[in-house]
Parts: sequence; C-alpha cells; structure tokens
Amino acid sequence: MLTMEKLASFGADTAAGLARCLNNEAFYLRLVNTELGDANFAVLQDALSSGKTQEAFAAAHALKGVLGNLALTPIYEPVAELTELLRNADGQADLGDLPELIRKACAELKALAE
Repeated sequence: MLTMEKLASFGADTAAGLARCLNNEAFYLRLVNTELGDANFAVLQDALSSGKTQEAFAAAHALKGVLGNLALTPIYEPVAELTELLRNADGQADLGDLPELIRKACAELKALAE
C-alpha cells in the first residue's frame, strides 16, 4: 500500500504534490495510484521501440504534466528531459539511458504500492 512516507523515501516532493491536491492526502494517494496504471507509459515504450518519435513525444508530454503535478520527481525528471529531446527530434534522437531510467523508476514506485 502506498503511503506518504513511501513516496517521500522514493524521492517524491510530497509537500508540493499534496499542496496541489488541497492537502487532501487520500486524494493525492489515489491520484498517484491511478497514475501508476497510465497507459501512456506503455505507449511511450512501444513508440520508442518502433521509432515513432511523434507518438513517443505525445505520450511523454502527457506524462510530464501529470507527473509534475503529482511531484513524482524521480519519474518526472527523466520524462521531462525525454520530452524535450523528442520535441526537437527530427527522426532519431540520442535518448541515452532515459527510457531505462523511466522504466526503473516506475517499477520502483509500483513495488512501493504493493
């Protein structure tokens, strides 16, 4: 079960995320749990695997907004960086280890929610 303490240990800025949810802890935790199932994570991975830069950009951009609002910093930061690389990409872009960082951070957060 996800808790504020687990999110803080993960590196989330829980104070900022909670403030955006009017300090309603249950609402904030529900939103974070909902985000864990966001289909855009799968869309992003699939688009990156198949070289669909614009589709990957759209998924990353959507994730960036939600992750930023929830202050899930360990996932937000690599997604934000990836979004900018994809925004300016003209086909292929050197994404480095960003896709793997995102995947690992998501897996870590999902494990905390179990």
